[in-house]
Amino acid sequence: MGGPPPYWADRLGPVSEDLDIRPIDLLDPDQQDVAREWVGVHGSVQRELFGDHGSEWTLDEIRGFYASPTSRRVALGAWAGGRLVGALEVRMPLADNLDLALVWLSVHPDHRRHGVGDALLRAGESAATRHGRSTLMGETEWPEGRSDASERFAERHGYAVAQTVLRSFMPLPADRDALAALAAADDDYAVETFVDHIPESWLEDRAVLQQRMSTDAPLDDLALEEEAWDADRLRETFARTLESGRRVVESVARHVPTGRLVAFTTIAVSAGSPDLGFQQDTLVLKEHRGHGLGLRLKAANALAVIEALPAVTSVRTWNAASNDHMLAVNRRLGYRVDGYSREWQKKTGESE
Repeated sequence: MGGPPPYWADRLGPVSEDLDIRPIDLLDPDQQDVAREWVGVHGSVQRELFGDHGSEWTLDEIRGFYASPTSRRVALGAWAGGRLVGALEVRMPLADNLDLALVWLSVHPDHRRHGVGDALLRAGESAATRHGRSTLMGETEWPEGRSDASERFAERHGYAVAQTVLRSFMPLPADRDALAALAAADDDYAVETFVDHIPESWLEDRAVLQQRMSTDAPLDDLALEEEAWDADRLRETFARTLESGRRVVESVARHVPTGRLVAFTTIAVSAGSPDLGFQQDTLVLKEHRGHGLGLRLKAANALAVIEALPAVTSVRTWNAASNDHMLAVNRRLGYRVDGYSREWQKKTGESE
């Protein structure tokens, strides 16, 4: 039921007397306890790095991703002494970027330097190769004032830095009058907002914006191709988001003379952390830049979050260090940097 294919069985198992790597079917009700432990390992790393300010997924949210038809995901766990001590996911897009595998690896802080990460990464890379993936990507994170402790691990396994990202937060509620002033303008663009349910009439234009997001945002050295989006994929994505317990607040800019949507910004709030908003994608089509739409939309959307979801006390966002324009927008809105991440990339040149 949504688990990895049978051929995993002859490629996984004990890698030493003390370490055993096995697949986990996160959609199998009989494996629910193990699935929660697997999510907990990822959460333990976030808490080690950021304390109460880590970014953690709930099991329901992750299961929503595994039910998506646009990617294949393989989950592995590493056991030592009968305890789950390492967790890895390999995500492989099925609609685009067919040579890509995204690796999410966490080792419980109490079980580092015992080869757990090495063994899990080897198993994950093997899965990627068997699925014909030759470009591997992963991420490391660290808080403001510290260094990236995972850097040597990534380099030792042949990964190179492809992008550096700043993590920032904006306290809420912010000054409503100041946000309203930033959101206001008298020009050819109208701001519209929805909470949770995207209007059906938006879907085609929003799908175009989502597809452009994959190429118009700064990529630096990331080897990413344009993603394939249409109204059906976007509708299904929003439906899964709501089913997972997330709330969504999104604002768009409509170009009044043509009636088309030309920019958007989205904040999502997890059921697992109702006081925290995750600022997700923000995009203004290149042909409509120069009108301050990014700032207006983010200010309008922050106001909408304050009104619709008053339990949210901060919004967290990530931006490429090379994205000077959006970082300047964030500073005007009151965002402050509290951490960093790096996107790492490895091209194996091997596929089947």
